[in-house]
Amino acid sequence: MDLSELRGSDPVVAVGGCTQFTPPEGVRQVRAAAGIVAYEPAEMTVRVRAGTTVAELDAALAEHGQMVPLDPRVPEQATVGGVLAAGESGVRRLRYGPVRDTLLEVRFARADGRVVKAGGPVVKNVSGFDLCRLMVGSRGTLGVITEVVLRVRPRPAVSRWLMGAADPFAVRRKLARPSSILWDGDVTWVLLEGHPSDVAAEAAGLGPAFVDSAGPTALPPHRWSMRPSELRGLEGSGEFVAEVGVGTVHRNERQPPRPLHPLHERVRMQFDPDRRFAA
Repeated sequence: MDLSELRGSDPVVAVGGCTQFTPPEGVRQVRAAAGIVAYEPAEMTVRVRAGTTVAELDAALAEHGQMVPLDPRVPEQATVGGVLAAGESGVRRLRYGPVRDTLLEVRFARADGRVVKAGGPVVKNVSGFDLCRLMVGSRGTLGVITEVVLRVRPRPAVSRWLMGAADPFAVRRKLARPSSILWDGDVTWVLLEGHPSDVAAEAAGLGPAFVDSAGPTALPPHRWSMRPSELRGLEGSGEFVAEVGVGTVHRNERQPPRPLHPLHERVRMQFDPDRRFAA
């Protein structure tokens, strides 16, 4: 991104692949540059420009048996910066944690065009205020993410989806470390990843009720946030897909809006007092 694009006083909006966000009409759009800047497989970190698609990044890491579990719905279109700005973790959060855990360093452009760097390209960098995590889920209201350093993980040798009609909460207690457990009120899907022998042993432990599957064909488009303990109370088989152990519920209708916490507004005023970044 040319930082001169932020000059002026008119509203702007940062956009990536627009897979999770529809930019408001009549607002100037800015986009981050694309490309992998530096990748050291032995260090298990990668520096990448925010406009790079997740599919491009994944292909580069796959050559060395590694990956970053960003898992957007449309990896060929979704950008790294867009996924981080949206802050929506993929269905493998149960194993790999939230999307913010992948971010080690961030560079972003403020509304006045200044570039800010936060974090560092090492896993154990824990000093100072965690500005990196503040940017995850900010949806472009605090700054335009331009470049990031991400934590890289080994790519599992085997990834295997299974499905069956079983209590998903009992299934979770049986498994050591599943990547995902999804449930629609009737069917339970389980994603097992890792060494072939470990995956085979865990699959066998699920019993004959489970068979190999391609996974859910498509998740409903809208995400609801619930406490993981509240998922047992969901009703309406086939009207939702819940991520067991996480609390994310995919539905066809939007979750009713919640009022913003006053802290959100105070943080935004510190970063963008003139409200140039359109939400």
